[in-house]
Amino acid sequence: MPGRILAIDFGLKRMGLAISDALGITAQGLPTLARTRLEDDLRQIQKLVEEHAAERVILGNPVSRAGSETAMSRLVAPFAEKLRRRLACPVELWDERLSSAEANRMLRASGLGIEKRRRAVDRVAATLLLESYLDYRANEKQRSQASGAGS
Repeated sequence: MPGRILAIDFGLKRMGLAISDALGITAQGLPTLARTRLEDDLRQIQKLVEEHAAERVILGNPVSRAGSETAMSRLVAPFAEKLRRRLACPVELWDERLSSAEANRMLRASGLGIEKRRRAVDRVAATLLLESYLDYRANEKQRSQASGAGS
C-alpha cells in the first residue's frame, strides 16, 4: 500500500499544502501554512506528517521553464534538507514549473474575487503539484506492469 503523501508548495510568506488519500489516488488541499520562524514552520510540517500518517513529502521545486535552477529553487533545496533531517519519511523535490500559474488560471476562470483567489492559490497549487506526482506514479506503475506482462 502506497500510503499518504503530503505536498508542499513552498513560498516565503505562505506554503500551500495538500494530502493524498491512503491509496495515493486523490489529492485534497489543506489549510495554507502562514510562514513564521523556520523552526515553527518545520514543527508544523512535522505535526501534519504525524497527524496524517504521511509516508512521503513532496516539496515543489520551482525550476525555470528550461529546467534550470532559479532563485526560489535555491531556497527550496536547503529547506528540503532540513525537513529530511527532521522527518522519518522521505522528502522528495518535485518539478512544479507550472503549478502556481495553473492554479491562478483555474481560480481566475472560476470567477472567484481577487481576495478569495489570493487566499486559495497556495492550496490549489499544492493540490495540482500532488496530482501531478500521483499521475506520474500511476503512469510509472502501468508502464512497469505492461513491460512485465510482455516478458
